[in-house]
Amino acid sequence: MFHKFACKSAVAVAALLVSVPAFAQPAAWQQSVARLIASKQTYPRAAQMRGDEGTVKVKVYVSASGAVEKTEMVAPSGSSVLDREALGLPTKVGTLPAPPGGATAIVLPLTYKLM
Repeated sequence: MFHKFACKSAVAVAALLVSVPAFAQPAAWQQSVARLIASKQTYPRAAQMRGDEGTVKVKVYVSASGAVEKTEMVAPSGSSVLDREALGLPTKVGTLPAPPGGATAIVLPLTYKLM
């Protein structure tokens, strides 16, 4: 049985972002990063089959040029499958828009919910 899933909209996700300065980043940059990453979000089949749901908070370190330097989990979802997917998600995007204030880190809440 295949389940559809929904992710929080990029706008809702962007409202929950936390920018960790090297330099404070504009809200527009944070929202564009959240939308870009959310556009690559998929629901792992193994998690669908098990009925796993949850929100993973991932901290993404972004260089001054927009390269994803590393990711780390801030808060797990309770599902190791969803957690692994969320940690790898920012690297699927490739290069992000360069942060206007220089290198930074941003915390993204990524929600997985079966419908």
